[in-house]
Amino acid sequence: MAKRISFLRNDALPTVRPGYPGNKLFGNEFANGEELFAPNLATVLKWQLSANPQKEEKKRDTWVPNVVDGSAAFSSTEDMLVWLGHSSFLLRVAGVSLLFDPVLFNSLGLRRRHALPCPPEAIRSIDYLLLSHGHRDHLDEQSIKLLARQNPQLRVLSSLRMAPVLRGMAPGLPVQEAGWWQQYDLGPDSPLEITYLPAAHWHRRGVTDANQVLWGSFMIRTAGKLIYFAGDTAYADHFEAIEARFGPLDIVLMPIGAYKPAYMMAKSHVNPHEAAKAVNVLRAGHIVPMHYGTFDLSDEPAAEPLRQLTEVAAGGMLRGELHTPAVGEVLRWQDWE
Repeated sequence: MAKRISFLRNDALPTVRPGYPGNKLFGNEFANGEELFAPNLATVLKWQLSANPQKEEKKRDTWVPNVVDGSAAFSSTEDMLVWLGHSSFLLRVAGVSLLFDPVLFNSLGLRRRHALPCPPEAIRSIDYLLLSHGHRDHLDEQSIKLLARQNPQLRVLSSLRMAPVLRGMAPGLPVQEAGWWQQYDLGPDSPLEITYLPAAHWHRRGVTDANQVLWGSFMIRTAGKLIYFAGDTAYADHFEAIEARFGPLDIVLMPIGAYKPAYMMAKSHVNPHEAAKAVNVLRAGHIVPMHYGTFDLSDEPAAEPLRQLTEVAAGGMLRGELHTPAVGEVLRWQDWE
């Protein structure tokens, strides 16, 4: 029996793409546009039971990103961008502090390969917590509980149906949900605009919740600059749609890791060459890679994603300027031309 088709959005928020009806639901499941996707058990088992052709290379590859002390960033009031590892960033824009996808602790099956650049207790004075989706390497319960305690002013900007997930972690945390192409309500005096945008991915935290919470990406606009956080995504036509709506982007935070084996990962994550294609399509002026080096999620050796992207840039095939910061390093994005 065919699943009932419906569309969902937050009717309290404006939709910035004319004629967009909301996110498509097949029954109770969100989709990537017209496509309903989640890795099936057979594919997962094939991955777990198959030999990795790069097994020995991966074993020998002990590379980890450099880590510097980033504690002072959280007591500063200057605008900056700080990579905290994986897909976690501190971004301060017009004095407003945004924290993306923070995973501050190890958990079952998810162990950091390098240290956090600051004690978790240092992460204070955060105005908005931006959660791209619900996978555990982007949304960690222990981190949410700590951040809610340490940041009483904290507000969450996330996706449709995320509020019930967070309610079980931090019941009093204010959550604003958006569908794709919807702009959050930050109040009339906010110096920035934040819009939730598409990504080609999926959701699951438990056994029975496949694709019941939406996934996506974020666009931040301030003082004439556009900063894009791509979330977790495969390569798809949403990059062209975003560029068509917003034009050239100033800064793009783009994932580059967890792409092997392709039969398992290609519909979830971009590889470094697809990441380069995406930022070129977006006409990015500056690129900061993410989603590599912190967690062991896939079959490629740890150093391979950044090495391949750096080779693409060195070959003149990357439109924008590539920035590869140490974990905890302060990037003064506002000075970039």
